[in-house]
Amino acid sequence: MWNYEKRLQYPVKSHRQIQRSRRIIITQFGGPDGELAASMRYLAQRYTMPYNEVTGTLTDIGTEELAHLEMICAIVHQLTRNLTPEEIEKYGFDKYYVDHTLALWPQAASGAPWTATYFQSKGDPITDLHEDMAAEQKARTTYDNILRLVKDPEICDPIRFLRKREIVHYQRFGESLRIVQEHLDSKNFYAINPEFDIRQTCDCPQHNSKKSDRI
Repeated sequence: MWNYEKRLQYPVKSHRQIQRSRRIIITQFGGPDGELAASMRYLAQRYTMPYNEVTGTLTDIGTEELAHLEMICAIVHQLTRNLTPEEIEKYGFDKYYVDHTLALWPQAASGAPWTATYFQSKGDPITDLHEDMAAEQKARTTYDNILRLVKDPEICDPIRFLRKREIVHYQRFGESLRIVQEHLDSKNFYAINPEFDIRQTCDCPQHNSKKSDRI
C-alpha cells in the first residue's frame, strides 16, 4: 500500500528551456539504467525474496524510484514546455514531437524506447541483489555523465540529489546481501536458490542432509 504526497521528493524548478539537456536527461526516465526500470525491477523482485527484512528494502527503494521517476519527468517537462515549432525543429526534437507532441514518453537518450528487457527478476536472492547493486552503480554513473554535460545549476541541483540517493540504495542493497548470506550456508551461496530448493520434498537421506545444512 502506498501513500502519495502531492509534492516532489526534492524541489525541481527549472525556468529555462534547454532542449539539449532534455534530450540527455530523459534517459533517466526510459533508458537502460533509468528510474522506470529500477522501480519495476525492485517491486517485481520483492515477491520471491524469502526474507522479510530484505523484502521491505526492495519495497522501500522500489517506491522511492517511482518518486525519482516523477522528478525526472518534472525536469524534462519544465525544459520543453511551450517550445515553438521552430525550436522543436532546430534542436532535432521533431521526430519525437510527431509521435508524442510534448508529452512524456519513456526512452533513452539515444531515442531507443523503454523495454522490460532492461531489468531482470530471477527469484534467487543472491542473483537479484547483485543485479540491484550493479544497477545502482550504473545509475550513479549515468548521473555523473549528465552532470559532466549539463551546467545549469537549476538542473544540476536535483540531479545531484538523485545521484546521492543511488549511492544510498547501493549501500542498502549491500546490507541486504549480507542479511541473505547470514541466512545461508556459506558453502552454498552460489549453488542454490533457497526460495525454490528449500521447499522441495524428498525422502532420500542425502537430500534431507543437504536441506538441513542449508537452513
